[in-house]
Amino acid sequence: MNRLGELIKEYCPNGVQYQRIGDLTDYEQPGKYIVESTNYDDSFEIPVLTAGQSFILGYTDEITGVFQAYPDNPVIIFDDFTGAFKWVDFPFKVKSSAMKLLTAKEHVATLRYIYHLMGFLNYSSDEHKRLWISLYSGFQVPVPPMEVQREIVRILDSFTDHTEKLKAELASELTARKKQYEYYRDHLLERNSKTNWRECKIIDLLCQPITDGPHITPTFVSEGIPFVSAEAIYDGHIHFESKRGNITSEFDLECCKKYKPQKHDVFMVKSGSTTGKVGYVDTDERFNIWSPIAAMRVNEENSPRYLFHLLQTSNIQNQVLTKASHGSQPNLGMRALEQFDVVVPSLEEQKRIADVLDNFEAICSDLSIGLPTEIEARKLQYEYYRDLLLSFGSQFVHVEREREVTRARKPD
Repeated sequence: MNRLGELIKEYCPNGVQYQRIGDLTDYEQPGKYIVESTNYDDSFEIPVLTAGQSFILGYTDEITGVFQAYPDNPVIIFDDFTGAFKWVDFPFKVKSSAMKLLTAKEHVATLRYIYHLMGFLNYSSDEHKRLWISLYSGFQVPVPPMEVQREIVRILDSFTDHTEKLKAELASELTARKKQYEYYRDHLLERNSKTNWRECKIIDLLCQPITDGPHITPTFVSEGIPFVSAEAIYDGHIHFESKRGNITSEFDLECCKKYKPQKHDVFMVKSGSTTGKVGYVDTDERFNIWSPIAAMRVNEENSPRYLFHLLQTSNIQNQVLTKASHGSQPNLGMRALEQFDVVVPSLEEQKRIADVLDNFEAICSDLSIGLPTEIEARKLQYEYYRDLLLSFGSQFVHVEREREVTRARKPD
């Protein structure tokens, strides 16, 4: 008999009681813990949290009104509008009054058990109305004796700990592969004294001046043409899932009078915190861009994939740092970008080098795809056992009783 089965048989052989989740917890309105300024900086110490997917919005230098959470004094932050929640065991501030700070009532349930229960409930809302008092706190949940709770938490935490270790190991491997790729990229794209590489400017590789998207804010619509900005450009790709929204065909036509995206164009973010990030257009699908993106299109004498890799080299990225103006956010002028110094080989050699780097990048990409796939499998495994354990536990009692009946029926 496994340990959990033993505990269930000992402490709750006839099942468990159900209680309102609100009766298991105390909550606090965030009030004094709300950050006053959104002047975030990674050099600051105190994280500003939300219960949503982004979790850490940034870091603040505000030292008053910090919620003092620690591993031995954790808290669950709960978004009162969406039902999202996060486990927090470090000091923090929150973004808004929509957060509720949940702790466990003594001698009723452990906070970690409540945390797993909330995942079991798997409730979310998009109605944008307060949830805790009106609905969520009234959900009925199974509450076994503390001994059983602790064993369930131990089992489920072992799954989450294993997943976190896997994330760290795979992320470390991916980082090593990317560094290796960057080393070979910079090495291959440096001037080779044995070949006839020519010195020129970026504008010499292009069939037209660098351009960007509109400088006015569009009106977004539910259905329409994808419209992307700086946050969609990273890891060498255009991430349409991070688009700003959709625009009408009429607005798209106005945008296209200035610039119409085309397959094999190369983008660089030219303003904001991600200035210098590069993306490659690998689709014929219709979309358009906003002003923080600089769009480049090569002429017939140059390879777009070579330009894509070239823009990510240390040489170009160092020029980005030195040539961009630095106010509240970096800003790189398109005319300045056109005049960046580069050295390039023949078109044939450009294609050869681009093919080598594309193959190397594909290896990193395969690992990037494999990492979330493996992690998702672990997550599903955790969710399966969590739901099994919190259904609640009568299946363990049932299994043990069936075994006892079977043994009783066997002849001596």
